[in-house]
Amino acid sequence: MGVSLIFKIAAVGILVTILNQVLKHSGRDEQAFLISLAGLILVLTWIIPYIYDLFVMVQELFTL
Repeated sequence: MGVSLIFKIAAVGILVTILNQVLKHSGRDEQAFLISLAGLILVLTWIIPYIYDLFVMVQELFTL
């Protein structure tokens, strides 16, 4: 996992937070929820390969 991935996740978090606040103050709570959900899905698609690699390493560790 590189530093660039951490910066990407932080940038998505900041962007989602700003958009969420703007949408909530304008009375569009449903769109704010969808933006938060889209941000979560985007970050999960970046992280899932690393989680898979972690599980494979743990499985190899215990199947020696």
